[in-house]
Amino acid sequence: MSATDEEYQLREQLVEHYKKVETLRLNEMSSGNLSVRFGDRMLISPNGASAESISADSIVNTSFDGDYFGDRKPSSEWRMHAGIYKKHEDAQAIVHTHSDYCVAVSSHVVALPGFHYLVGVFGGNDVPCVPYSTFGTQALADDAAAALADRTACLLGNHGMICKGPTLRRAVKTAQRLEIMCRQYVLSKALGEPRHLTDEEWYAFHHRAEEEQYGKSR
Repeated sequence: MSATDEEYQLREQLVEHYKKVETLRLNEMSSGNLSVRFGDRMLISPNGASAESISADSIVNTSFDGDYFGDRKPSSEWRMHAGIYKKHEDAQAIVHTHSDYCVAVSSHVVALPGFHYLVGVFGGNDVPCVPYSTFGTQALADDAAAALADRTACLLGNHGMICKGPTLRRAVKTAQRLEIMCRQYVLSKALGEPRHLTDEEWYAFHHRAEEEQYGKSR
């Protein structure tokens, strides 16, 4: 397969998953962005893209320093994507959303606590939330990249969420799972703060999850 064919296939996959993210109601209008690693560069959704306007040709081939090919500018959050790719070799795809319940929890600038065992599928006993920074800034990029050191996802204070994965499909599933967990946390809070799993219970979960390769479907 030539490099040109490979790039075009990745562009088509990115468009497919960008539209799927809206179908799942994780993003609406032109909020959020997706990217995929492409060698020492990335392919990222263009600035102002929507599910209706995005196309394979509009995807922007961008360096991790922000240089890009073509007339379309990369997403305003290209620094956050680039920072994660540079810091985490395992990151092959990134999904950033403004989904309702992730925004609701992140607007309190608190971690999603370990109230349910499925919180553990993101890599720890909670899902951290980084402080608020203006969108598109290096500060936001640095904080998000640091938070993903031992997690597959994090919340972005007063903003939304971002996650990484080995494929676009896995990254989208991770984004969807985090929205589900945030929704269930918000619902449980209606009855007061839910019980959190203990350290011993988390140890048992992570041991069992490792044995079963839990949450690692393609």
